[in-house]
Amino acid sequence: MKYDFDQVIDRSANRAAKYDERLQKFGTMDVIPLWVADMDFKTAQPIIDAVKKKAEEGIWGYTSRPDSYFEAILNWQQRRNGWTIDKKLVSWSLGVVPALSAIVKVFSQPGDKVMIQTPVYSEFYDVTEAWDRVVVENQLVEKEGRWTIDFEDFEKKAREARIFLLCSPHNPLGIVWTREELKKMAEICIENGVLMVSDEIHSDLVFHGKKHIPTAMVSPEIAGKVISCISGTKTFNLAGLQASTTVFPDEETKKRFDRFWTNMDIHRNNAFSSVAMETAFNEGEEWLEQLLEYLDGNFEYVRSFCEANIPEIKVNVPDATYLMWLDCRGLGMDNETLRRFMIEKAGLGLNEGYTFGRSLSGYMRLNAACPRSILEKAMGQLKEAVHREG
Repeated sequence: MKYDFDQVIDRSANRAAKYDERLQKFGTMDVIPLWVADMDFKTAQPIIDAVKKKAEEGIWGYTSRPDSYFEAILNWQQRRNGWTIDKKLVSWSLGVVPALSAIVKVFSQPGDKVMIQTPVYSEFYDVTEAWDRVVVENQLVEKEGRWTIDFEDFEKKAREARIFLLCSPHNPLGIVWTREELKKMAEICIENGVLMVSDEIHSDLVFHGKKHIPTAMVSPEIAGKVISCISGTKTFNLAGLQASTTVFPDEETKKRFDRFWTNMDIHRNNAFSSVAMETAFNEGEEWLEQLLEYLDGNFEYVRSFCEANIPEIKVNVPDATYLMWLDCRGLGMDNETLRRFMIEKAGLGLNEGYTFGRSLSGYMRLNAACPRSILEKAMGQLKEAVHREG
């Protein structure tokens, strides 16, 4: 079927955190919310139909997880990425972030160092520091809008670290790591006894002829040393249903992870996530292909608009995710002034760049997963605000 991603859906009354938490996040409800990473699009119709059917049953007791659940996930990975996963080495979790948090807790000790590559998803700080571990930053290097790995620093930091949290594809920079980059990072981790954990939640959202390579596919040796975290929640806009899959290098590592959740008696999907996830991976591909084309058009719109109308803001067009990294240093504002400007003058609710890297100044993250008309309104407001300031 043909999906209409231009349809504007009023989410103000459907308990959407992206909208309801504007006052808490920005101090006002009067901003266009382009922050938290979910989409303002309805998911694929087969998923909606499956969840409706489940709702109509009227009984939502403790939910089993049939073999077909993980089979759908494994078949998707084989079909999309050529990744053959041993079913004995996968576990369900509430989500990728809870899985990362559990991994940090289970496989390190208080005071241990966890390496991250900044700027990066801010929860990488949170899941480390929540357990009294120490963040070590391998800062990515920016040159003329392109960000790369400082491998000399990476190797130095790896000598100190117990765990490395990799974001692949990268949020917020939209980088699709090459096989060579993944191999080099993994080999350094192996040489230094660092547990490599690969967050691949955005792996289905890839553009411009790029190809996501699961870290565990780079080589058999690396597959035996990496934990991979995958999910369809970003792909199909299902984050509110909370489910992810963690892929382990061996059964003993999986057993230690599973024990953590068993001790809290958390080991079942809710009644709706079980049905939605399985349906998404079996029947959601048509919707995804149309989504990717639409998102790419959104990226180009924001890029060309800023280039023509707000050259002070340099736009990073991502090769993955639906998140755009805005270099606002040309506006000449410090972080707090920039934050207030976006909220009070432009009427936009964006993510502050310094939350992705605490030493950063002058960046913002924009969620482009919304109807084009909303982006047009947002960009118009931003243009007017910049011109008024100028």
